[in-house]
This record gives sequence, C-alpha cells and structure tokens, in this order.
Amino acid sequence: MADLVVARKEGLFCEPGQFYIDPWQPVDRAIITHAHADHARPGHTHYLAALPGADILKSRLGDIQLETLAYGEHVIHNGVTVSFHPAGHVLGSAQVRLEYRGETWVVSGDYKLEPDGTCDSFETVPCDTFITESTFGLPIYRWQAASDIFKDINVWWRSNAEKGRASVLFCYAFGKAQRILNGIDNSIGPIICHGAAETLNRIYRNAGISLPDTLTVSDASSKAGFREALVIAPPSSAGSPWLRRFGDYSDAFASGWMLLRGARRRRAVDRGFVLSDHADWPGLMRAITATGAQRVIVTHGHVDVMVRWLRENSLDASAFETEYGTNEEDNAAENESVAFKESHA
Repeated sequence: MADLVVARKEGLFCEPGQFYIDPWQPVDRAIITHAHADHARPGHTHYLAALPGADILKSRLGDIQLETLAYGEHVIHNGVTVSFHPAGHVLGSAQVRLEYRGETWVVSGDYKLEPDGTCDSFETVPCDTFITESTFGLPIYRWQAASDIFKDINVWWRSNAEKGRASVLFCYAFGKAQRILNGIDNSIGPIICHGAAETLNRIYRNAGISLPDTLTVSDASSKAGFREALVIAPPSSAGSPWLRRFGDYSDAFASGWMLLRGARRRRAVDRGFVLSDHADWPGLMRAITATGAQRVIVTHGHVDVMVRWLRENSLDASAFETEYGTNEEDNAAENESVAFKESHA
C-alpha cells in the first residue's frame, strides 16, 4: 500500500483522506496538532483540532471554520479514521492518529513526556509508522525535573525581591509562561505579565487550569510595586520601552536552549533556566520505542542525527522536510544547533 502520509509543498498530506496536517500553505482541509504559529497558520478553508485547544486557536487565528474532537473521539473522512490523543506539549496539543485499511500512522506534532499541570499528559499511541519531531534530538539534551527548575526560579526571584529588584523572566507567551505560572511559589511577590501572555492566561483559566493571580503593568498601584515582582515577558520585549519601566531589574530566560552556554551568552541575561515544552533525547527515544512502530519519519530539529541513530537501532527511519520550528523557542534551534556544532568541530 502507498504511504498514508507524504510531504508536499503545502505540508504533510494524507493521500486517501485528502487532507493536510499542520500545513504551512493555505489548503482546503487542515488538521491542526496545536496552536503554535508554525503549526497553526491562517488561510485554510476548514480546520479540525482537539477540543481543548479550540479557544486558543480562535484567539490566534480569528474567525475560522473550526471543527473539534475530544481526545479519543474519532471521525471517518474518505475512509480514514482520524482521532486526537494528548501530546503533553501545551494546552490542546495533540498527536493525530490515522487508520486506513488496517494500517495505523501517528503524527506527533510537538510533544513532551513529563506531565505538568497546564495540559493533558502525553499518551502513547501504538502504530505502524510514527512521524516524530526532533527539536532536541541530540544526546546532550537531558532535562532536570521541572519541579527542580521551579525551585531555582523561586530562589532567584526571592533573592532579587529582597534586594528590591524586579525579576524579569523571558519565556514564550503561549505554553511556557503558563507552565511557569502554574509551577512557581506565588507567595514571593506580585506577578506582572506582558499582554501577550496575559491574553492566553485568561484562556487557560477558562479551561480550568490553575494559575495564580497576575497583574498587567497598568494594574500595578505604583512603580514601588515593581521591585518585588516577577515579570513574565516574551523575548521580543527585550530592550523595549515596556520593559524599561521596571528600572533596575535582573533578567533570565527559560528555554531548553539554555542548556548551551553559547545560548545564554547570546541572550545576554543574568540567568538561564533550562525548561522546555519538548521531549529531551531520552524522552524522544522512550516515546518512539513505546509506539512499537517499525518505521519512523523525523521532521524538524536534529533530523540527521535522529535518523542515523534510529537506523543504527534497526528501525526503518527517514525524514520529511517541513517548515516547522519557527516559534520563538523552536526558531532558536537553527542558531543554537550551529553554535553547538561549531564548538564541537
């Protein structure tokens, strides 16, 4: 039987189903794994996504024709059975399971295995062919438990507050910001969020996700209130007038890329916290093995390394060329990957 999913110039295409998965060019029917901008793009005629991510998709893409399925619910389109299963990446993120004529494929989207309080935990979906990301697909990427990172953030924030300095923590506004808010000790001081994160905080709260009370800059009663605050800000706000109002502050960046010294140096921040919403190398290996798939197709990230490793471990491995990896965390992949390779040349 011909491949169930192929790579076209518009995106990943299910031939018998006549639909695309996370296409990067406008198409008629698009199945969306999650609402990050590199996977969920405007311009498609019909969208299908997991129910928990509906409000975020609408907030980012506007008035779209969107149908949803609960996790585990299925629909049959042109003979292909389609269902969504939790990916553990961000709120509403999903793996897409496709079944056709006795063969099962799973498209992972972005995923992580460590549970957190802001999205449904990753679910292993047995399949014949697994299409996986490889954002952190190098053996050097091994994460500490998120609870340990949150403790480190608390210590840094508390120390700054005692000195009367604001703590500015740069992180991606969708997913990472909410995960940090859910995990930190909010008794240390007030929490001020940039508007890009605060808009999404409201959607998370409406979905029943526990987040502490947060303020916008206009909510703060005086600049004196900034001095003990934790400020959650997207990387794009660095050096902006919005940020300069906090006066003397200590800054930090939360990302998996902070594992590399070069990444911390280029960001020019006081601290780097290694916290990622993607699977690390051991997590990728566990996820792939657990599916039972004998064929693995690798998309964005460290594709060559992953494919070579999988082949050496007796799997039928290949790659799809895609346009994923352009959100603020994933986009660092190219720069930091190059830096790593140069430093180990």
